[in-house]
Amino acid sequence: MKKRFYPIVFTFIFIIFFIVFYKSLKNSNIYTPRIGINKEIPSFNAKQLNERKEVYSKEFFKKDEFYLINIWSSWCIPCREEHIFLKNLSNEKNLKIVGLNYKDKIKNAKFFLEDLGDPYDIIFLDPNGIIAIEWGAYGVPESYLVKKNMIVKKIIGPLSESSVIEIKRLIK
Repeated sequence: MKKRFYPIVFTFIFIIFFIVFYKSLKNSNIYTPRIGINKEIPSFNAKQLNERKEVYSKEFFKKDEFYLINIWSSWCIPCREEHIFLKNLSNEKNLKIVGLNYKDKIKNAKFFLEDLGDPYDIIFLDPNGIIAIEWGAYGVPESYLVKKNMIVKKIIGPLSESSVIEIKRLIK
């Protein structure tokens, strides 16, 4: 009787462990912020990269203009790849590009812009990443198209040719 009992118990325990591990593999625990489209933009105070004066966001964002808020950092490889698309969008007359420099050193950010060019109308500093979290970002790069202080479009990851075409379509 004992010879049969141990293999049955061992098999039963193995099946339980297998089921638990299998179910946990299918359960994604990835954090995704819940800020989305048609939500009012968060207000914040931040220093500018070049002027070092503090700006209150409610004073900067005008309701009748389109803004592309781009969260970037000099250490971010995809940010380098998307930079050419930002430069393309900087030629659009009815779009202001706002940079949010995320957890970066000021000298590195300035070198990045000297090297690749500066497509931004203004750049805010976010040394602790708090502003990006309030926007709902969970990585860099991320971009938000804003009109009337509302988020019109959220782009997770680097801008691409298709996202640029969509942004241009939306701002026309």
